[in-house]
Amino acid sequence: MSTCMENTDWDFVLQFVSEPLEIGVPHVPEKPVAERTNSAVPMQVPTPPDSFTASPADSPAEEDTLVSVSTTFFPGAQIHSLPPDIVLLSSDSVFFYVHTHVLHGASENGFSGLLPPTSKAPPGQLGPVVMISESSTILNIILHAVYDMACSHYSPSFESLSEALSVLTTYGLSVKRYASSSTPLHSLLLSHAPLYPLELYALAASYDLYELAVSTSSHLLSFSLASLTDEMADRIGARYLKRLFFLHFGRADALKRLLLPPPHPHAPTTDCDFTEQKRLTRAWALASAYLAWDARPDLSTSAIESALAPLGDQLSCDLCRKALRDRLKTLIVQWSVVKRTI
Repeated sequence: MSTCMENTDWDFVLQFVSEPLEIGVPHVPEKPVAERTNSAVPMQVPTPPDSFTASPADSPAEEDTLVSVSTTFFPGAQIHSLPPDIVLLSSDSVFFYVHTHVLHGASENGFSGLLPPTSKAPPGQLGPVVMISESSTILNIILHAVYDMACSHYSPSFESLSEALSVLTTYGLSVKRYASSSTPLHSLLLSHAPLYPLELYALAASYDLYELAVSTSSHLLSFSLASLTDEMADRIGARYLKRLFFLHFGRADALKRLLLPPPHPHAPTTDCDFTEQKRLTRAWALASAYLAWDARPDLSTSAIESALAPLGDQLSCDLCRKALRDRLKTLIVQWSVVKRTI
């Protein structure tokens, strides 16, 4: 039996605790929501009504006028059993062909009072053109939410999604309804959690989107609470801020409790009695104390294994090595099931 355990260089043992990797994710640019269409081509978009030709942004009338039309909400799009009966024009002059009754059914204020009470257009013909103050990117997100359609293929930025949520209430649309866990908008927002975890958590908290906040909170385990600014704390609010703090403190306390018990001693043998086994207990206590001192909520199971498994290299007793392996296996299983969300 080797007697060199007390002289082990613990700096060598503890060097296996590694910092979490930072993996860069490339930024995906937003894709255009409209395309230029020649109004003179049959079955294409008609020239905008004459009431708009006098606006400063319009060019002089030409025989073949080009207009920008949504690539999803265009005449002939198979998004509804009925043809569109109203046109929404975004602030950057993109036309969206939609249905009055769909917008009325979704909005509590007639889309900010912009919609007529009912469509007065004859069947198969378009009604009025309604000016919308939002850009085509924001209006595209809003309309996809209203029609319960995914717009992930447009790759909207997090800033655009955040702005779209902020104007939903302006048009009488419920944020909780259209960003709930079963909606495409919820999934699209959650896809930004790896890159914008704190911002998305604050966004979810500001609208009390609990399911979104829960799913996002697991991405905040590596976030340093000490770096939280007053402005961000105000945005998150007391209730969700408390939940985030309790998540961090709870996991840190759980890690310390799980690390405390040493490997279970085995029955004494001629080569390894209880006195010899105390060396393994002291080695475990030293290595686990190092982990517990800087207990991070995001500590990985591989980091725990890398720190504690090398202790077995200093043991000559097979029973002690087995006890260490069993204890380490139990620790990893217990840590892996500790709650990772608020």
